[in-house]
Amino acid sequence: MPEDTVALIAFSLACSVPVVLIGALILRANSNRSLTVSMAVLVLIPTLATLAGIIGVSGLMFTHELQRTAVVLAVVAAVTVPAAILLGREQARKTVWEKQIRDQERAAEKSRRELVAWVSHDLRTPLAGIRAMAEALADGVVSGRDDVAGYAAQIGCETDRLSRMVDDLFEMSKINAGALRLELEPVDLRELIDEVLAANRTTAERARITLRAEQPEHRIMVTASDQALGRVLTNLVSNAIAHTPPGGEVSLSAGTTDGQAWARVDDTGPGISEADLPRIFDVAYRGTAARSPVAADGVPAGSGMGLAIAAGLVQAHHGDITVVNRDKGSRFEVRLPLSKN
Repeated sequence: MPEDTVALIAFSLACSVPVVLIGALILRANSNRSLTVSMAVLVLIPTLATLAGIIGVSGLMFTHELQRTAVVLAVVAAVTVPAAILLGREQARKTVWEKQIRDQERAAEKSRRELVAWVSHDLRTPLAGIRAMAEALADGVVSGRDDVAGYAAQIGCETDRLSRMVDDLFEMSKINAGALRLELEPVDLRELIDEVLAANRTTAERARITLRAEQPEHRIMVTASDQALGRVLTNLVSNAIAHTPPGGEVSLSAGTTDGQAWARVDDTGPGISEADLPRIFDVAYRGTAARSPVAADGVPAGSGMGLAIAAGLVQAHHGDITVVNRDKGSRFEVRLPLSKN
């Protein structure tokens, strides 16, 4: 047994350092696996290193004092290892939760920046048109009755477009703020599809697109807000019409599968590129040129928020909305729980 301080330190290091190195190797090998094992090893390293140092200093003499020390260290390990595992898991959950919150905040901030950029661009266009036509009328540049009527009609169209954008902004702000309150009641999905079909038939005819529906004979009851769910389907149909070339087809269908109701909107447009699919429901995201609205007489330009609003409203109904490409065109599908009544 060493007597002087230098020898005591040397023996302690010689016996404890190997334990620490072995523990470090175990942690390295287990870094991407079990959190429980990692926390247990972290607690046992100083305990076992202490025991090894004491044994080394004692000259491997297993005396009564060494036995008592070993018992104390064993009890300490039995208490601290479970505590460290529980506290480690709690800290890990907190760390993951905080990371998720930070990621969500960054995503929200990015979305806000994109929305501000979109508003500054898209609202400026109709405003500039209205101002130019109003100045032309005020300065007498346009004086013919037909020309004045045409300018007035165009100003009315641009004003309606601005109104739709403002309505969409208001709806999107309620969804993002969690302030959306829906009055839910039993709704027959088939009746809602019939209403959406009738409301969009004229627009489809002006765009020279066939609009049809395929529905079962039995009722499909869901608990929903008919106004909100109607807007979801209307947004999906309007989007499909805007991105389907003249002569194409947009179809609505509904059914039930595995205790869920579903409604689908299929189009025969160019489809959606793989790069756009993950962001298709983002605010103001219109995608690449392949998904730019098809020019068609009488078909109003979208606000860029229709799909984002649809996704938010479906989520408020505790449902899911997905999009996939088909052999020709794309398919948007809304899934909702069936009504229990």
